[in-house]
Amino acid sequence: MIKKTIFTVSILFTATTLFACTNFLVGKAATTDGSTFITYSADSYFLFGALYHYPAATYPAGTMLDIHDWDTGKYLGKIKQVEKTYSVIGNMNEYQVSIGETTFGGRPELVDTTAIMDYGSLMYIALQRSKSAREAIKVMTDLVAEYGYNSEGESFSIGDPNEVWIMEMIGKGPDNKGAVWVAERIPDDCVSAHANQARITTFPYDNKDNCLYSEDVIAFAREKGYFKGKNKDFSFSDTYAPLDYGALRYCEARVWSFFRKIDPTMDKYITYVKGETKERMPLWVRPTVKLNAQKLKDYMRDQYEGTEFDMTKGVGAGPFGSKLRCSPLTFKVDSIEYGHDRPIATQQTGFTFVAQMRNWLPNYIGGLLWFGVDDAATGLYVPMYCGINAVPECFRQDNGSLLEYSSTSAFWTFNWVANYAYSKYSYMYPDIKKVQEKWESDFNALVPAIDKLTVGMNETDARIFLTDFSLQQAEKSTAAWKKLGEYLLVKYMDGNIKKEKDGKFLQNEYKIPPGIIRAGYPEEFLRQMVKENPGLRVLTEEEMKNRK
Repeated sequence: MIKKTIFTVSILFTATTLFACTNFLVGKAATTDGSTFITYSADSYFLFGALYHYPAATYPAGTMLDIHDWDTGKYLGKIKQVEKTYSVIGNMNEYQVSIGETTFGGRPELVDTTAIMDYGSLMYIALQRSKSAREAIKVMTDLVAEYGYNSEGESFSIGDPNEVWIMEMIGKGPDNKGAVWVAERIPDDCVSAHANQARITTFPYDNKDNCLYSEDVIAFAREKGYFKGKNKDFSFSDTYAPLDYGALRYCEARVWSFFRKIDPTMDKYITYVKGETKERMPLWVRPTVKLNAQKLKDYMRDQYEGTEFDMTKGVGAGPFGSKLRCSPLTFKVDSIEYGHDRPIATQQTGFTFVAQMRNWLPNYIGGLLWFGVDDAATGLYVPMYCGINAVPECFRQDNGSLLEYSSTSAFWTFNWVANYAYSKYSYMYPDIKKVQEKWESDFNALVPAIDKLTVGMNETDARIFLTDFSLQQAEKSTAAWKKLGEYLLVKYMDGNIKKEKDGKFLQNEYKIPPGIIRAGYPEEFLRQMVKENPGLRVLTEEEMKNRK
């Protein structure tokens, strides 16, 4: 009937968290204007999408900071607070330092549940204490050395206006406080990515300018019996997070889908992500085209279109090409395990961003967090300047929750539109894209004008102005998405499609549609229906006459 869209899973997986988030990293010489970028899709069925805000603060000596696990809220312990912290908007601070992550899990015996520092606390505390990416790496690694590391293996994207780094970290188990880790600087003219699988293999441990690591990263592996070769052959990923089929198909495949768009030679690695060949993808590639913020937003919306993994094709997509796949990710038929593909843009996204860092502007203007909630494919990236003093009401953490609907919450508004669209995706998605492209085109035109205007202000006035601008854009775009949802409901009510002309619904003098489009099902689905139930056939007049 329809080409196969599921695949056999040959190896079981250790944790559902392995299939969560996606990050891209872009050096300043790989962009059209010298910006650096990191992107992040925080994907979880249990994450309410909100824009976090940590105001700058000063603390008296001896102050202690309570640590709660970012995923569960569980209290983990206390750490020493520093005297001064910096303002943080989302995952970017006022010095344009930005951090994202993806969990790779790794060896389960290395999780230390007695430790205090979880990966989420590491990110947001580092943002409050760092003026550069290198300083953030030091803050994070010093914290786990002093207080232990409570989470599974993690890949971090860490950027500032001049440098972008990938750091991979895993704990040492309950009997060894701390973590082993490696951090590599992405070359300025290159692009990297990670998606829930450790990607640093061998590394130049004698190049301290571009590679940092824990002193015992190799010695600890030898002690545990994970590695016995020469130091030059040591691979962090292969040692602490060995590949299995799920890591290839669910995780590395997302990196491949991004890489192939910026360097067509990466197409060849499709055999790698399908588990047919062993040659691993490089940690970074040099793109054949210069990148900008809009390109990265579009890449974050990838659903494997144009590949054999295309989420909008096949029986799993239903008659109307929906990318939605009902969880769980894997399932069994006749005792054989199968799995759905897992794209970059996914329905369980809490929030997503493209962090743009610009070294030619004052920090409070140069840092742009293009922020959105829910599925990036049907959502919107709204410009939030890192120098703002407040967050929009629609993005607030206390405006609704996963169990409490709020009509003024962007998370719930964008989810409403996306969830309705999944039911008739091939029709509604183009309608959403039109509105999405209009808003983002307007944002792209507005930002340079706002930059120019605020450069001439003093910092206090500029921060006030940028706050007003960012809050207005968030609230106006959320209101526009509410109107979009109302439009889609009217247009596609009950599965039929109301006719339009020049952007308006056709109607007669009584405000009734003169006709509707009955879209029906694609032919391949009709054929399957007939095959499953031949009795659907309508009897001819002759057959009706010959009834007994």
